[in-house]
Amino acid sequence: MHLAAFVSAGPTSGSHAGWRYPGAESDITSLSHYQRLGTALEDACFDMIFLADILSVPDRLGDSMDSQLRFGGLGALRLDPMIVLASLAATTKHLGLAATISTSYVEPFHLARAMATLDHMSSGRAAWNIVTSFQEAEAKNFSQNEMVDRGLRYERGDEFMEVVTKLWYSWDEGALVRDVDGPMFADPSKVHHINHEGRWFNVRGPLNVSRTPQGRPVLLQAGASDRGKEFAARWADVVFVKHSAPEPAAEYRLDLRERAARMGRNPDEIRVLPGIVPIVGETRSIAEESRALLESLVEPEAGLSTLSYHIGIDLSQFPQDEVLPEMNVPGAQGDYREVAELTRRSGISLRELGRRYGVGTSTSVISGTAKDVADMMEHWIRMEACDGFMIMPPIVPHSVESFARLVVPELQRRGLFRKQYDGKTLRENMGLGAPR
Repeated sequence: MHLAAFVSAGPTSGSHAGWRYPGAESDITSLSHYQRLGTALEDACFDMIFLADILSVPDRLGDSMDSQLRFGGLGALRLDPMIVLASLAATTKHLGLAATISTSYVEPFHLARAMATLDHMSSGRAAWNIVTSFQEAEAKNFSQNEMVDRGLRYERGDEFMEVVTKLWYSWDEGALVRDVDGPMFADPSKVHHINHEGRWFNVRGPLNVSRTPQGRPVLLQAGASDRGKEFAARWADVVFVKHSAPEPAAEYRLDLRERAARMGRNPDEIRVLPGIVPIVGETRSIAEESRALLESLVEPEAGLSTLSYHIGIDLSQFPQDEVLPEMNVPGAQGDYREVAELTRRSGISLRELGRRYGVGTSTSVISGTAKDVADMMEHWIRMEACDGFMIMPPIVPHSVESFARLVVPELQRRGLFRKQYDGKTLRENMGLGAPR
């Protein structure tokens, strides 16, 4: 299986209470914090570290930033992930380096150049999580008074991807010659204008960065809506999903693979990684005590604040002791479907939903021994529900180090996970072929 670590360069990764947990790292703006995290992940042979990102302090709940800032929510603080990853490129050798960058607020040339640079600086370990932003709070930070219509966001995103891909391949293989005697620094016959003219972008090219070690970065996406899955099936190498049970996860994976095949892609070169929040201990009682303490530190308002941001609805307007009402949401439909399913299944109140969402968003929270966690992971793999997991550590870096010390050796003992890196690039380590 493949393992990635989903963390943020801020207080909240797998749990809204992680930063409050006794012994949690508090200096999250320091270089040493991320170096320690990167080293732990590489020593455990993780495929990649994935730095999620947002571009505003959310204020959807009650039209106020208070809940985010007070409780250390999703966007209370976020360092620039590209700068953090650039520092990790110097202190790691094998770990993949993934960052979220929105297609809504940068130009294709800028993104193509930044990602190509990271791929060179890391010797082929760069990855990009593609998002098409939908948040009004973010748009207002970029002089945009109106968001692109929902129906057009993925259309614009498709064209964005076409442009960056053309730019990455505007240098042929071997175009960078560096022949001192020639002289021939770069072969002009192997560097091309792209002359892209479309509805959204007009870009002449070429890129002023040569072909990268991977050809192009590994592409991540989290498509949950029908249109989102079409986008993921066309472009993504790795798809991050949120499912609380293996059955819907298996259905999603099968659907995605069928869509990819219809587009002429090899479905075996798409990796589906559901998010899980592991709370692991040497004994079940230790793990359960840790989970109980973590849950006790979560304020329901913190989870509701983030959920409101995700789905684009102010949830403070509804009775907190009643269930989540059915509604059409302008935001992340996948997140809404997950919490709506949870609400229908358990009948929990909106306040309790906020607490649970704060503990582990809408992903699967599992606590227990290394054997318990490995059993669950192996079951999902055997059911063909996924190709690995996106580990969302609730306490950083404590949860990462515990998972690496306890669960990884158990997975290795079962022959489910590598004991050393086999490839030189992220693409090779994830078993992905050369990109077309």
